[in-house]
Amino acid sequence: MSKFEQQTAKFRTQAGFIAALDQSGGSTPKALNLYGIPSSAWSGDAAMMDLIHAMRTRIVTSPAFNGERILAAILFEDTMDRDIQGRPTAEYLWEVKKVVPILKVDKGLEAEADGVQLMKPMPGLDALLARAKGKGIFGTKMRSVIKQANAAGIRAVVDQQFVVARQIIAAGLVPIIEPEVDIKCPDKAAAEDLLKIALLGQLDSLPEGQLVMLKLTLPNTDNLYTDCIEHPRVLKVVALSGGYSRNEANTRLARQHGMVASFSRALTEGLSAQQSDAEFNAALDQAIESIYQASKT
Repeated sequence: MSKFEQQTAKFRTQAGFIAALDQSGGSTPKALNLYGIPSSAWSGDAAMMDLIHAMRTRIVTSPAFNGERILAAILFEDTMDRDIQGRPTAEYLWEVKKVVPILKVDKGLEAEADGVQLMKPMPGLDALLARAKGKGIFGTKMRSVIKQANAAGIRAVVDQQFVVARQIIAAGLVPIIEPEVDIKCPDKAAAEDLLKIALLGQLDSLPEGQLVMLKLTLPNTDNLYTDCIEHPRVLKVVALSGGYSRNEANTRLARQHGMVASFSRALTEGLSAQQSDAEFNAALDQAIESIYQASKT
């Protein structure tokens, strides 16, 4: 079995969740602040990225972080290009931890229009995908945001996601499509109903044998996305925490059968640079176990 086949089989057969370790340049200061490192601790982007890589390295090298409970980890491009314990990050994740490496590829969001934020253009995507494939990356992730129950806007988000997804599939990678519904959306349930219709329409149009994953906000209507979970073109449907606390996200996730977590802030909640290794590892183990249990339902 090839490595790609082994990793695909892991998603199909094993319980677990995806660790989202892909804070970008824009969200890194907040992530570091929550980790107990104030913005006064660095000067310039290079120093900031060194600090976030040290945080991610501490998470990934922890005994609590391994492929028994974690299916995959989503990486920022800077993380993919760095090493962990002397090995390229993607290689370390798979060969040492048996965690599938995934790369965030979007370049951020456009200004809101029609109640949504589309993705900014990705002119260098083909080159990035080729480089990622060469480094052992299995799949990609890209995010749009839905802020209103606007049918035209939601269709535009899903259409754009699938245009790029086809480009990613052609490069030999599995795309994670992330049309996040803002948890503050005034008619969130209606937006999610529109999103589901748009997603199923695009999934039905994919050729046989092509696979995507979906990363979706925990829905207001429990098990709304069952049809997506069971769709033959979908490898996995994962949930983003979207600003909910870990307890709230886990409670909501446990009610969604067949949906697993892909949490970022909720995963690192309670971790601190000031903790001893024993305290840090215990806190991370507790976080991973709670998210793993919620993902098993």
